[in-house]
Amino acid sequence: MVKQRTIQNEISLTGVGLHTGKEVKMTFKPAPINNGYTFVRVDLEGSPIIEADANYVVNTQRGTNLEKLGVKIQTSEHVLAAFVGCDVDNVIIELNESEPPIMDGSSKFFVEAIEKAGIVEQDAERNYYVVKEVISFMDETTGSEILVMPADDYQVTAMVDFGTKVLGTQNATLKNISDFKTEISDARTFSFLHELETLLDNGLIKGGDLNNAIVYVDKEISEKTMDNLKVAFGKDKISVKPNGILDNLTLHYPNEAARHKLLDVIGDLALIGTRIKGKVIANKPGHFVNTQFAKKLSKIIKIEQRNQVPVYDLNLEPLMDIHKIMNILPHRPPFLFIDRIIEMSDQHVVGMKNVTMNEGFFVGHFPEAPVMPGVIIVEAMAQTGGILVLSTVPDPENYLTFFMKIDNVKFKHKVLPGDTLIFKCELITPIRRGICHMQAKAYANGKLVAEAELMAQIAKKQ
Repeated sequence: MVKQRTIQNEISLTGVGLHTGKEVKMTFKPAPINNGYTFVRVDLEGSPIIEADANYVVNTQRGTNLEKLGVKIQTSEHVLAAFVGCDVDNVIIELNESEPPIMDGSSKFFVEAIEKAGIVEQDAERNYYVVKEVISFMDETTGSEILVMPADDYQVTAMVDFGTKVLGTQNATLKNISDFKTEISDARTFSFLHELETLLDNGLIKGGDLNNAIVYVDKEISEKTMDNLKVAFGKDKISVKPNGILDNLTLHYPNEAARHKLLDVIGDLALIGTRIKGKVIANKPGHFVNTQFAKKLSKIIKIEQRNQVPVYDLNLEPLMDIHKIMNILPHRPPFLFIDRIIEMSDQHVVGMKNVTMNEGFFVGHFPEAPVMPGVIIVEAMAQTGGILVLSTVPDPENYLTFFMKIDNVKFKHKVLPGDTLIFKCELITPIRRGICHMQAKAYANGKLVAEAELMAQIAKKQ
């Protein structure tokens, strides 16, 4: 069992936002279990919180930008990649501006800050989404595609091809997240000269200099552009190196562009909100395709978690057999619809029923196509919940259970002779005055077959 992790101490960094050009202070703080990554705008009234959630992505033009209730976080990807790369699950990121500092255009300084703050385990198990089949997303306009396939660990491969001679085709692979610091974290952001010209002309890159972005020169530099670059970067002289990048920077790796794209993929997929056990392959990745894939995968995970089928070892001795059940429940055959109680706490109960062709209701429902009636499934779930509420009194044999309300009933699959039904009932509110309000679910054949909100009350026999 892998435990969740957070940082041990808070730590702050200062720098300039790449696009805003504003001085910004960013503080990392320890966070409780299941917090995930949350941004806090301490410069705004009430210090609003913006969760690192793919559903809050509103723009990917110059980075991955989030917005919740009008509150914005710009270029979130580099700092999020650092926390994933350092294997940290929960952290609070305070900012006094909308944009984290660009630093050197990589995640290197964020990783160093995290390590300086220290990392501690928390008393909760880390949640994973285990990829069981290939899931993909393609941007038809650009041909960019990202997919995830089954694998034992989280792995990422990025393949880039911008159709330019100066950059060419590059690949990068991270086989183990523990290698993020040494292989990926210091890969810096990059831009092509034609993109830079547009950004400068529109005043959209106010915090950049030649130390936080690799500039690939994919066209001849005019005298006017050269003058603009000198002013923008505060340099008296700018030239192009033989490898096609502006001077004052030396590449850390021949494939630094592919490594940075991989870094971006990791940061963008942090917005899924759940750790992944699977191999990600990104072909010509960008923030749009990354975040669209994150939204798709996040939706799939939420649906599967909502319908997740619990697994129990039915070969183990049950908590209650049929005799103990009849000592508690007032029901008797042919209207007793649970055979075992597998598990129970003060908040939930799990029961089981083996459905056989000998059930009386199959005589008329239906003679040629036997199907377990939905009302009987609901009754069986209620009887399972009845065990929970009757277990709160010292003399359950002196009580009867009565339905008060049934809401949001859904039947999703047929239950047939030979099926084994598992019922799980969880309290929605605490039991008070013998009233039990439960969320009940029934499973068979690895699927959710029925669910309902049930309310029942126990009353003493007259």
